[in-house]
Formats: sequence, structure tokens, C-alpha cells
Amino acid sequence: MSTFNVPTREEVTTGNQAIFDDLNKALGFVPNLYATYAHSETALENYLNLSNAKTSLSAKEKEVVNLAVSEANGCIYCLSAHTAIGKMNGFTDEQILEFRAGHSSFDTKLNSLANLAKNITKNRGKADQEVVNNFFAAGYSKGNLIDTIVLVGDKTISNYIYGTTQIPVDFPAVQSLETTEV
Repeated sequence: MSTFNVPTREEVTTGNQAIFDDLNKALGFVPNLYATYAHSETALENYLNLSNAKTSLSAKEKEVVNLAVSEANGCIYCLSAHTAIGKMNGFTDEQILEFRAGHSSFDTKLNSLANLAKNITKNRGKADQEVVNNFFAAGYSKGNLIDTIVLVGDKTISNYIYGTTQIPVDFPAVQSLETTEV
């Protein structure tokens, strides 16, 4: 059980209150993880700017990376959130489980992306050269590689905030990979 509180709108700075209002308009609520960023006067805005920045990766590709990284880091909050977002992007439950495991049996390009995201995360930024070569062989560019690494860092930040704070998960819970066959 978390002893770290999720701040309410009234408990955050005026700047963060405006962000809470924007999130409420866009999402219908303020996710607990985003609210937790608001303990800092600047972290929520900085994180949302990074997370929403332009990238060469599509929305679907971003979800592949988010799922693989969150699984590698064991972040149940982000796995729950990105499973919901992955479904909104048209992925099936089975595909999402594959991405979480770091592969894809139905798309070779996404397979190389999921494998790279998992490999970078597990190896703390030192990707295996064969995995990088497979990424390029699947049709990705050096720019895509850099954007993938930035996204791994982006997602790792949230994974670490949840891992340290253990705030309540406010998305539908996901099953662990150990209890499913992928």
C-alpha cells in the first residue's frame, strides 16, 4: 500500500492546476501518475512536453515501445495505461501481450521495434548490435533509432516514478505475463 499521496487540484501550484484542467478536458480525468508529477512545480509540464513532442514514430509504434519498456521495468501502472491506449490504437489483447514480451509474430517491423525497446531497457541503454542491425534491416532509420531511445527514456521516467511512489493504478488492471502464454 502506498504512503505517497496523489495530490488533488487544490494541493498543486496554479500552473499545475491549469494542466489538471486541460487533462480533465482532454481525458475526462487526471491520471494518478500525472497528478503525482505535480508534486514538483515543473515536472508535469516538462514530462508532458517530452511525451507529446514530435517524433518519427507513429502512435502505434510509440505504444509498442511503451509496452515493451514498461514490461521490462515491471511497471504495472504504465502497463495498465498503455494496454488501454494500445487497444484504442487498434491492437488486440494478444498483440499487446506480445509487445510486452518484446516481440511481434504478426509484423516483422514491429517485432524489431519491440525487441529493440526491450533490449535497450534490459541492457540499460547498451543495445546488442544484432538487435540494432535487425531494427535497421526492418526498414527503420538512424533517426528512428534516436527517437526510439528518447521514447525509452520518456517511458522509463514514468516507470520509475510509479516504482518509487506506488500510487494507486487508475486504469483497468492487466494480467502478468507469467500467467499468460505469449
